[in-house]
Amino acid sequence: MNYAVIKKFDIANGPGVRVSLFVSGCRHRCKNCFNSEAWDFSYGSEFTDDTAEEIISALKPAYIQGFSLLGGEPFEPENQDGICRLLKEIRSRLPDKDIWCYTGFLYDTQLLVGAVGNGDAVKEILSNIDVLVDGKFVEELKSPDLIFRGSSNQRIIDVRKSLQSGNVIWLEGKWQRKMGSEDIYE
Repeated sequence: MNYAVIKKFDIANGPGVRVSLFVSGCRHRCKNCFNSEAWDFSYGSEFTDDTAEEIISALKPAYIQGFSLLGGEPFEPENQDGICRLLKEIRSRLPDKDIWCYTGFLYDTQLLVGAVGNGDAVKEILSNIDVLVDGKFVEELKSPDLIFRGSSNQRIIDVRKSLQSGNVIWLEGKWQRKMGSEDIYE
C-alpha cells in the first residue's frame, strides 16, 4: 500500500484536531476530485511499519481528537490489508481516539454485502471505524454549506450504531441529513 500524505494537524476531515492519512489508489475517478493525483496506486510513498509508528506517535497528544482515513480510496482491495492492520493498532494502543473514514463506496449496498474486495477485511475495517462518510463525490451536488462532506449525496454514518441496528444510522449533529429530493446515492 502507498500513501499520498499524512496530515498531523487536520481540522477539515472530522471534528477537532486530527491526524489524517491519505492512501493512494482509487478507481472511482470522481469528476473534479480534490485529490486526483492519489488515484494512482503507486503515487506517494510506501506505507511501512515506521509510517504506522509515525501516525501512532502523532495521535498521542491529548489535543488530537482522532484519526481520519481518506484517499485515494481506503477500501480498494489493494489497501485493505494495510488499513486493517493500521486501524487495529490504533484501536489497541489509543482506544479513546475516534476514527473517521471517507469512501466512495456505499456502506449498505457495497461494503456490508461483500461487493468490495475481501469481505472479511472490509468487516474488520468497519468494526474499527466510528464514522464513515460514504458515497462518491458528485460535482453537481457540491455545496460549501456541507460540513465534513463534499456533496449532498454523501452520508455521515455512525458505524457502531449502524452495525448494531442493521440499518444506516446517520451521525447525530449539525451535519444530519435533510430529507428532500436532492438526496441521490450513487
